[in-house]
Amino acid sequence: MLAVIGGTGIYELAGMQVEQRLDAPTPFGTPSGQIVKGRLGGRELLFLARHGAGHKLLPHEVNYRANIYALKRAGATQILGFSAVGSLVQEIAPGDLAMPSQYFDWTKGGRARSFFGEGVAAHVSTAQPASARLIDWAAGQAQALGLRLHRDVTYACVEGPRLGTRAESLFMRQVGCQLVGMTNVPEVFLAREAQICYATVCIATDYDCWMDDPAMHVSVSAILAKYRDSLDRARTLLDALLAGPLPEEEPEIRSALQYSMLTPDEALSDAQREWLTVLRR
Repeated sequence: MLAVIGGTGIYELAGMQVEQRLDAPTPFGTPSGQIVKGRLGGRELLFLARHGAGHKLLPHEVNYRANIYALKRAGATQILGFSAVGSLVQEIAPGDLAMPSQYFDWTKGGRARSFFGEGVAAHVSTAQPASARLIDWAAGQAQALGLRLHRDVTYACVEGPRLGTRAESLFMRQVGCQLVGMTNVPEVFLAREAQICYATVCIATDYDCWMDDPAMHVSVSAILAKYRDSLDRARTLLDALLAGPLPEEEPEIRSALQYSMLTPDEALSDAQREWLTVLRR
């Protein structure tokens, strides 16, 4: 089943026929909000607002583990996220869509970044962290719609909530990143630990602050204005995607834990075995 994670400005999916609202706690705490289960475009779907209803949570306050676990428990095997980002390159203009295939973690260690630890040891490969099939699916539909969407780009995730310095922006450009945002890490890596195929449609709102012209530097007002203008394009893409078949799930993602676990099952507690069973589905 496909799950959609809505970022800034996407707190519900208009037209979704709601069948259930799931709000049970998880072993990793409370998700950002209810998991909404229903149908849209004739397709069964899950939806979660990353920042909660009314945008109550800053990026470092989001309980990413609870979000991903709750979605997996509800039946998600694929996740398509939506996120606002800054562009670190001229060719990705404000208003463009982009789908990263790689991630650079520039967060500062304050986020719970793995399901594992505290007696459960595993090392999951994230060499190719995003689902290539989900990216192909969305990029192909964007092309058919005439929407400009960039792919094969790298997303640098920063801690926030402050907007970055020019030195940081220039550094991220130098190490080969094309996008900068605050939310996709550890979300993308937790999805892999949960054996969920994951990709994000990013909406470029600005050029961050690497340009020489201060008038081009990012501001919250500019972010929100550009993002609102671009949401219609993102929603047009989503509606078109939901009207057709989902891509096939990558077997290597759906079995990512098969050769990653170090702790044998007999060494796990009942509670550990229970949440691990959900991730292994």
